[in-house]
Amino acid sequence: MSRMLAPVLAVLLLAVAPGAALAAAPKVDLIDVEDEVMCVDCGIPLNTAEGAQPDSMRALIRDLIAQGRTKAQIKHELVAQYGEDVLALPETEGVGITAYAIPLVLGAIVVATLVLLVPRWRRRPAAGMTSGDDGVAAAGPSPNGSRELSEADAARLDEDLARYDGR
Repeated sequence: MSRMLAPVLAVLLLAVAPGAALAAAPKVDLIDVEDEVMCVDCGIPLNTAEGAQPDSMRALIRDLIAQGRTKAQIKHELVAQYGEDVLALPETEGVGITAYAIPLVLGAIVVATLVLLVPRWRRRPAAGMTSGDDGVAAAGPSPNGSRELSEADAARLDEDLARYDGR
């Protein structure tokens, strides 16, 4: 019984292996390549370029995809045909590294600023607890949680109410 099962398992493994290999290779489509490639004539990304040259580049990419090429192979072929300027991504060495470094540095500065300032903002006293514009300190909250007016504020409030009632 096991002698009959071994050939069947071998045939099944051979049938499944190519499918597993194809599933492991990422599927490339035009949109995926188009946004990382520049039109060599107009200098804008291929996904927004219009005209004869961008259309011929798209046709070449479609042909390479139909041949089963990977994204890296397609980009390599485009560089071989059109030169380094066809790639939309900056270089990963030299001056091109600044395109990656500047956003990272700016992000780190924002995070550091927040880490330093947020605790200070949280420790800052409430607005009603500080002295007013006239230099008179406001009274703190009463034991039941409501705010009490200072004598100067109470006198000013009485004057304002008297003027309002006198109209």
